[in-house]
Amino acid sequence: MPQSIFFAHANGFPSATYGKLFAALVPDFQVQHLEQHGHDPRFPVNDNWSNLVDELIHHLEGGDEPVWGVGHSLGGVLHYHAALLRPELYRGVVMLDSPVLTLADRMVIRAAKRFGFIDRITPAGRTLGRREAFANLVEARDYFAGKSLFRRFDPECLDAYISHGLQRGEQGLRLKFDPATEISIYRSVPHTSPGLPQQLAVPLAMVRGRHSRVVLPHHAYLLRRMPRAEYHNLPGGHMFPLERPQATAELLRQLFTRWAGSQEQTA
Repeated sequence: MPQSIFFAHANGFPSATYGKLFAALVPDFQVQHLEQHGHDPRFPVNDNWSNLVDELIHHLEGGDEPVWGVGHSLGGVLHYHAALLRPELYRGVVMLDSPVLTLADRMVIRAAKRFGFIDRITPAGRTLGRREAFANLVEARDYFAGKSLFRRFDPECLDAYISHGLQRGEQGLRLKFDPATEISIYRSVPHTSPGLPQQLAVPLAMVRGRHSRVVLPHHAYLLRRMPRAEYHNLPGGHMFPLERPQATAELLRQLFTRWAGSQEQTA
């Protein structure tokens, strides 16, 4: 029987973008996910993402068993916070280029919100005014393929983003992930946490892209306070799950196989 993974995507990237990663985990794992975080009116984006954590917990509560929580960027932080609050919903958590913020990080973010420079230290500033509409899929693919964020994408992952990240409107294609929601998520990045690292009751792995400029080496510092935490890296940048989906899936498979074996021994 396949083991359950609940995947949470990066900000602005609908879950279907990661289809090649999901397919590489079959048949040993069954991947569940929300289509898009932050778009359910019951859980509007708020400061420190507590409503987004509640949205994730709401869907985890509907499952039949604890899951392996896997999240990329935004998604990794949501799983980490949810696991601090509701560890019984999890078997373990993997954060794919998601930071565990230090006190200094959180103080800077809090000041940035208070004094109005949050757009300068998050991608919110680059998201403002970004192109949202395209005449057709070919135009959209050419546009995104030329952007540095997408340049190293696996071709199938880029195609998946074009197919699932756009929707038809009255005048062609528009971004499916609401740009205002995306900006709001960046601007409300957490400067608080629902618990302390040493309180995490499930195993956690942080996986950093070796060339990431989002997750930096010091973001792994607090892992040493967690009872069962480990640090890994893979080739690529912040978007490595979409640049190297096969390598990402292989690392996840290795982690979960090892963790499951340890849990069976202690059961």
